[in-house]
Amino acid sequence: MTTEKCFFVYILASERNGTLYGDVTSDLVKRIWQHRNDEADGFTKKYGAHALVWFEQHENAESAITREKQIKKWNRMWKIREIEVLNPTWKDLYDDITV
Repeated sequence: MTTEKCFFVYILASERNGTLYGDVTSDLVKRIWQHRNDEADGFTKKYGAHALVWFEQHENAESAITREKQIKKWNRMWKIREIEVLNPTWKDLYDDITV
């Protein structure tokens, strides 16, 4: 039996229309837990961006990193539009991924 690793691009927010942070990971649950618990000093700890408001799964690291770079180039309104298409209420999706 083989298990293939998945990769995720995600966006965290401090609140609806608040500070946004995007990144890529191979372990979404663990990484979001780290952000939520301020495990590392940095942007999300400083600005309180702890709510997982958007994520996208990729089959390999290369496509996830390419997508992350694309999203980082977007202006703020494009990012907000992308969030609101899939998560119009800006619900924190963390509980949904830990079930």
